Amino acid sequence: MNIKLRLKIMIFLQFFIWGSWLVTFGSYMINTLNFTGAQVGIVYSSNGLAAIIMPSLIGIIADRWVKANVLYGILHFLGAITLFIAAQISDPTMMFWVMLFNSIVYMPTLALSNTISYFSLENKGFDIVKDFPPIRVYGTIGFILAMWIISLAKIELSNIQLFIASGSSLVLALYTISLPACPTSNEIKDKSWVSLLGLDAFVLFKDKKMALFLIFSMLLGVALQITNTFGDPFLHDFALNPDYKNSFAVKYPAILLSVSQISEVFFILTIPFFLSKYGIKKVILISMIGWTLRFVFFGYGSPIGGGFLLLLLSMIVYGCAFDFFNISGAIFVEKAVDHRIRGSAQGLFSTMVNGIGAYLGAVISGKVVDYFTVEGVRNWQSIWLFFGGYTLVLAIIFAIVFKYNHDSNALKNG
Repeated sequence: MNIKLRLKIMIFLQFFIWGSWLVTFGSYMINTLNFTGAQVGIVYSSNGLAAIIMPSLIGIIADRWVKANVLYGILHFLGAITLFIAAQISDPTMMFWVMLFNSIVYMPTLALSNTISYFSLENKGFDIVKDFPPIRVYGTIGFILAMWIISLAKIELSNIQLFIASGSSLVLALYTISLPACPTSNEIKDKSWVSLLGLDAFVLFKDKKMALFLIFSMLLGVALQITNTFGDPFLHDFALNPDYKNSFAVKYPAILLSVSQISEVFFILTIPFFLSKYGIKKVILISMIGWTLRFVFFGYGSPIGGGFLLLLLSMIVYGCAFDFFNISGAIFVEKAVDHRIRGSAQGLFSTMVNGIGAYLGAVISGKVVDYFTVEGVRNWQSIWLFFGGYTLVLAIIFAIVFKYNHDSNALKNG
């Protein structure tokens, strides 16, 4: 089996696990377990809390002591156990702690999958910028397939989604045996304490440009977590209106949301062109505009007529919004840092986006949802327009303060 196919299978399973529950779990907690918006936000914040420390810590371990592919398998095995336990919990506090442990073992695998892919491709003489995005597409396909299975099986409001995620995690843990071994770095002689402790990537904050890039990546992570947490509950709430009860958006919300991931497939393939031609600043600005449109279209969308078209447009722009900061950002970091700290740098990037950003997004969005909820009825238009205003302001500030001179050869040559 060639290396690209092996990596495609790994990435497919990596995101199939997440797609099995990430989008629909909020609806399960709100509609089946009767959690409040704030309680749902707190449970989702476990992703962010774990990702604040764990990706960097695991990246450090992968750089220094334990092969990335070995760590990857161990973490997914532990994830299978925690998801199995979570499927049997109905208390919000207990759900938070179990999902926190699941996040502790899952979130680092996002960065590790990048590290394994980058090393394996370079080791075989492939170009990361050109050859990684088509491989990463299979993660999106896995996410989409999982969402379709959950929706078509009518288990969006059931704990069965967690059992499926658990089984998938176990399969991936076993599959890691077939992955290439990623060597650790033995270059520790005459290193500073920062380097010996594996905290090399934090020196990136000394570079103003890189520090600003990481901070804005964190702030975009807030936007991503908002839709992960409340996109599906938003569509389920249309069922409260008799006129919408039998609409496609209400009957199969996860399938409608999966159009977002389908859109990702196409936008991922455009990343090499946009990064090479326009540079990271313009690519991130396009992403911010995409997030603003995502929220505005949600705010004015509805399940029928012209409103349904707006919902579809919201799904389409998500692909651009997500890929142009998440995938492009990871590639930018990979090419911009010293090769000896790649694992740590990817861990730090993941910490900013999926850690601090995701935590703030989950907690704040939960409070915003409850703020715009009166007698159990959520005013989703006000909620989405509030978030749209946030990303618009973010784009304006980023355009002003982030200084970057694009060199079209930089990403090609590393």
